[in-house]
Parts: sequence; C-alpha cells; structure tokens
Amino acid sequence: MEVWFGIAQVAILVVVLALVHRPLGDWMARVFTSAHDTRVERGLYRVVGVDPRAEQTWTVYLRSVLVFSAVGVLALYLLQRTQQFLPYALGLPAVPEGLAFNTAISFVTNTNWQSYSPELTMGYTVQLAGLMVQNFVSAAVGLAVAVALVRGFARRRTGTLGNFWVDVNRAVWRLLLPLSIVSALVLLAGGVVQNFAGFTEVTTIAGQTQTIPGGPVASQEAIKLLGTNGGGFYNVNSAHPFEDPTAWTSLVEVVLLLVIPFSLPRTFGRMVGDVRQGYVILGVMGVLWIAGVAATMAFELQGAGTAPELAGGALEGKEARFGIPLSAIFAASTTGTSTGAVNAMHDSFTAFGGMVPLINMMLGEVAPGGVGSGLYGILVLAVIAVFIAGLLVGRTPEYLGKKIGPREIKLASLYILVTPAIVLAGTALSFAIPGVRADVESTSIWNPGVHGLSEVVYAFTSAANNNGSAFAGLTANTPWFNTALGVAMLLGRFLPIVLVLALAGSLAKQDAVPATAGTLPTHRPLYAGLLTGVAVIVTALTYFPVLALGPLAEGLS
Repeated sequence: MEVWFGIAQVAILVVVLALVHRPLGDWMARVFTSAHDTRVERGLYRVVGVDPRAEQTWTVYLRSVLVFSAVGVLALYLLQRTQQFLPYALGLPAVPEGLAFNTAISFVTNTNWQSYSPELTMGYTVQLAGLMVQNFVSAAVGLAVAVALVRGFARRRTGTLGNFWVDVNRAVWRLLLPLSIVSALVLLAGGVVQNFAGFTEVTTIAGQTQTIPGGPVASQEAIKLLGTNGGGFYNVNSAHPFEDPTAWTSLVEVVLLLVIPFSLPRTFGRMVGDVRQGYVILGVMGVLWIAGVAATMAFELQGAGTAPELAGGALEGKEARFGIPLSAIFAASTTGTSTGAVNAMHDSFTAFGGMVPLINMMLGEVAPGGVGSGLYGILVLAVIAVFIAGLLVGRTPEYLGKKIGPREIKLASLYILVTPAIVLAGTALSFAIPGVRADVESTSIWNPGVHGLSEVVYAFTSAANNNGSAFAGLTANTPWFNTALGVAMLLGRFLPIVLVLALAGSLAKQDAVPATAGTLPTHRPLYAGLLTGVAVIVTALTYFPVLALGPLAEGLS
C-alpha cells in the first residue's frame, strides 16, 4: 500500500511541476533579458554606484561575485560574534569563533551546513538579518552565474556576460522575494509558526516542564526551500512540526525546492532561442531525479535488517506523519538539489537507502540541482557530452553553434574534477593526520567502523557540493571539521564558478558556427541519452572506490 502512496505523491509532484515549468521559466527569461529597470532597482543602483547598462567581461563579472560574497562572509561573521549586543538575542551569547567562521561560509556559499542547534545558538536578529538575507542573495548569485553561462552560449563575438549587480538585484526583487512571500503564506496556512515569542515554558501531559521555542519560521522556511539553501530554524530541520507540520506541507516543501531548478531549463531554451534544447536538459534532470526517488524509496521500503523487518519497514529516524515514501522523496529531492533540508534523518536510512542521497550529491547535484548551480552544472556536462560525441565521429564538437575547442574542454574537465578532489582529499586528511584522526574517531564519530567512514564521506560530499545535509551521527562542531568543512564549502562553491565564468567568456567571444550534415543534433533523444550516461559515468564512478569502502560494504555485510 505504501508503494502506491509513494507513486501518487510523485505523480502529484510531476503534475504540479509540469504546470509551473513553462510560465515560471518564461518569467525568469524575461527577468534576465528585460531592458527595463524598476524604480526600486534604479534607486539601489544609484546608492551603490552601479551603471546598469555597463556590460562586464567574465573577469569583471567574477570579481563582482567574489567581492560580493567576501563582504557577505565578513558581515555574517560579525553579526554572530556580536550577537549578545543585538536586539532579540534571546539572551544567547556570541557564537564561538570557529563555528561563526563555518556558519558564515556555509550560508554565503548556499550550503547552509549547520554544526549547531539553531534555536539554541542564534537569536532572531542573526536569523533574520544574517541567515535569511544570505538565503536570498546566495541563491541570487547562483542564478546570476547560470544566466551568465547561458549568455555565453547565446551571444556572438561580444565577450561580455551582462552585469552581475543587475542580475543579482533582479533575482532577489523580481523572483525570489515575490515567490517567498506567497510560499510563506501557504506554509502559514499549513501550520508553520511565525512569531517572536521566544522561549515558552509549558507543562506536558506527563506533568513535566518543557521549553518550546517560537520564532519567525515560515518566512525563513520559504526562502530556505525556494533558494535551495536548506538551513532549518530548528535543529531537526523540516522534521520539526513547527517547520513542517503535516504530510501535505511536506509535499509543498518538496515542490518549493524543485520548482525553480526544474523551470530553469525553460529559461535556458528561451534565452538561446531554441526551447527544444531546454526540454532535453529538463528530460535528463527528470530521469535522474525519478531514478533517485525510486531507488531511495525501494531501499527504504525493503528495509533490509532485523529491526526494519520486524517493524514493517525502515522507520527509524522518520516521522510517522510523513511515512517512508514521503521521507524518501524528500531525501532524494533535497540531495538532488543543493538544498540539504531534511524531513527524516539520513543517518538512520538503510545502508543502500542512505547511499542514494550520497550519490545524488556526487553526481554534482544536477537532478535538477540547486538554484542556478544545477543548470550551469548540467551545461558543463553537456559540453563534455558533445566532446565525447565529436571524438566518436571524428569531427570538432559543437554545442548551440559554438565550437568546443581545447580551452573549453579543459575548463569543463577541471570543473568535473574539482569537487571529487575536495571530497576525497578532505576525507583522506581526516584519517591520515594522526592528531586529527584521533580527534575524529574519539569525538566526532559515534558509529565506529564502516558507517563512521560513510558519515565523514557524506560530510565532505555535502560541504563540497554545497548541499548542507548530513549523516547526523557525526559531531562536526570541532576545530577540525569547522575549519576543513568551511574550506571545502569555499572551494566547492567558488572554484567551479571561476571555471564556469571562464567558459562563458570563451564562448561569448565566438561567432556562430553554421550547422552542417555532420553536426550532432542536441535536441533529440539520442543526445539526451548520451548526456544522461555522461552525468552518471563521468561523475559518480569517480567516487566508486570510497563508496565500496563505505555504504556498499555496510549494505553487503
């Protein structure tokens, strides 16, 4: 019976996303191609001294991204360190240096990794003026970089990619903020809390005293999902009844975290002048997402092991109000995007069930990926795919009328290699340095053995891919993990952005190459199949040895 509930929930998601795909995708294309600036936008441009008509080369665009993000890290760090002096601090002290460093990087990089209990660590001012602001602007940065790459394919012999400040401004004011307001109202109607009540002492049915934290949750919940950020107001994230009260609100949350990434292929198709190209990208994203959902659900419903079999399923770590299917759908969706929010504890999934979310991140989160980052990630894979096809037929590869030469393929190849290098190096150093290993094994890992290795691999995979979810059995609020994961988040966010913008600049300088009889059609099922294969083989197989030592070994045992 639960299988049919799961199928029905997936069907609802597909229908809703299909209905929204075209209007939202077209709207985003208009947002980033319009020549009109609103009065609010013009006022902001005057304040910061930006000429909205000034085009930027890829190097100038990149400098803008890096400066904007560096200021964000510094501002958020200072907010946390001075929390005790701020209004609505709820009597909480300053966030410790290492944790403040890690959290500032986490939210600016759109990772939202949280090595702390938010309701016991952050006051309302830090949550609203710090974390929620970064939820908006970090998502906007991802959108801006994706749009810059699309312009690289669409433009001819210009060498410019638009204006970063205009793109970020429009992403926030015209897209993320309006959608967040509507989404917050829907969540409020579903029972998500929104108040400034602080901590309330209540007496339970058993006569015990319990402290109930309130907070402006619905407003943060909306943008955490729409921006594929993922940081929860409460420690258990969307498993908390104040963040996600019922099954239907949980399904709404899945819609919110998927809706922009699944609509961006339409935006891509509109901006390059061929919507068929967008449908191919959408199809590949959809196939990978369905495969992830199906595999996670199958492994969790199978519930291999004595306890799951006696309980009738793998129920540990899952909320009864959601059940196994919706927990599996949420897990596959949150790791297929760069969201990282959870409505169940991934550490409690079966060995193979927990491996699927891990693989979703290892794919580069392109199913459908984060806001912006999913689109530019799969477009890089599209470049790799046409290069492979060119090798097979013995001609220079082309994509959307642009030749894929040595410079382009080097940049795309480096993009593919960066994240696995960060993940594997971080995991290796955690066990190779004697002092670090002793601390990791004695303090951080509560599940020694194979599963403990899986927890560390998951942490670095989540950080380097800017996801933010975790195998929660790992204690990460230590000097080593605060520093190492912070560095992994920084490198995992900005090194790929450097390569993407360099690729966009190279493409924008080219003229269009006319299609010939030997040109590979990239709008047909054959190319979609090739791109799907590249996404799986080129990325996931890089991690196969470490998967064999972790979740595969645990599952087979």
